[in-house]
Amino acid sequence: MKAGLVVSLRSYPAAAWLDRGDARERSIRHRVNVAWGLLFFNTMTYTDGSVLHLPASVGKGLAQAALPLAVFVLLTVNPQIKIRPNAFLCLVGLLVMETVLTAVETHHLDSIFLTLRFAGYVGALWLLTPWWGRSDMMLLRIHLRWVYVALGLAALGTLISPGKAFAFDGRLQGVLWPMTATQVGQYAAVAVGLTVLLWLGHQLSGRLSLAGIAIAMVLLLLTHTRTALVGLVAGMVMAGLSVVAVNTRVRKFFAVFVGILSIAAMTAGSFIATWLERGENQQGLLSLTGRTNFWSLVLHEPRNTFQEIFGFGLSNAGINGSPIDSNWLAAYQMEGYFGDVVCGMMLVFLLASALFQSPGIRRALGLFIISYCMVAAFTEDALADVSTYLLHLVAAASLLG
Repeated sequence: MKAGLVVSLRSYPAAAWLDRGDARERSIRHRVNVAWGLLFFNTMTYTDGSVLHLPASVGKGLAQAALPLAVFVLLTVNPQIKIRPNAFLCLVGLLVMETVLTAVETHHLDSIFLTLRFAGYVGALWLLTPWWGRSDMMLLRIHLRWVYVALGLAALGTLISPGKAFAFDGRLQGVLWPMTATQVGQYAAVAVGLTVLLWLGHQLSGRLSLAGIAIAMVLLLLTHTRTALVGLVAGMVMAGLSVVAVNTRVRKFFAVFVGILSIAAMTAGSFIATWLERGENQQGLLSLTGRTNFWSLVLHEPRNTFQEIFGFGLSNAGINGSPIDSNWLAAYQMEGYFGDVVCGMMLVFLLASALFQSPGIRRALGLFIISYCMVAAFTEDALADVSTYLLHLVAAASLLG
């Protein structure tokens, strides 16, 4: 009797400690999830066109307020501001330092505000570094969850107002919370690639994966976004090649994948060509839907030596009021040659980190994201400022760091 009582008393504190540990872990995961969602929401800049009919100032205010709220949430989970040494975020920090220099030089209030936002965003990313490199890939899973939330908003908006959702040349765009067709396509392509790879790595169940892939793929096709489709294929090829030699499931999947592509090319070639053309003429295709016209304006913009090296500041992300739609030219416009070099170093560093990883699902996931962002950076503003693409790369870096 006494022996049983002693055993019970000794085991109770351990059980209670485990319960408290589990509860703390759940609390941490929940708050990190909320903070990441706020950071994701902050990248979704509000524009006119929502079926909610929010005033532009309210919509933009909600998106901007998400950043300080995310920092507050992260400080509750990381009150001692513990950070891990991180080369990738140091490179991003170089961009922040450069934009501070440009803002001080130009004295533009918009540049100062956007620079403070960029610095706050990168500071929030530093607060997340204690959870990089976890075996459960927590940050990547959280990121994928919020990508699907964004896709859910786009799908729900289509059900509420299908006419408005397809008003832009018949391409699906978000109307519940405004999202361009390219934005929806980006989310859909990333969701498809990450979900497929997680399933191949036995990290997700088959039914859950199939449902997510089917929904995301339908949304991707409805957006008619060529960059997203090319990025998805390129990312999957890079990821597959990195694990095909060590994973039987991957070999079988890619054999089926290549077979489907071959059959589709032979039986539905004309339909695929029509989908890719999107009704554009040859001139539209050659100018990448008019992008190259803006690119030439960027290259011919008068600038002095300082502006060539450090750019015009973050308030000059467009040209004549329109987006530049190229990471490399947008970085040149905002941050000069310095910005382009740092963006290139970020991608090269992550590629090198992936190559030094042992073959496996983590490396495959990282390579997919890196490859996708490299393709998208050619025709979309991506890495030189606060953006979902930067958040994609942070999720990849969390796997490889």
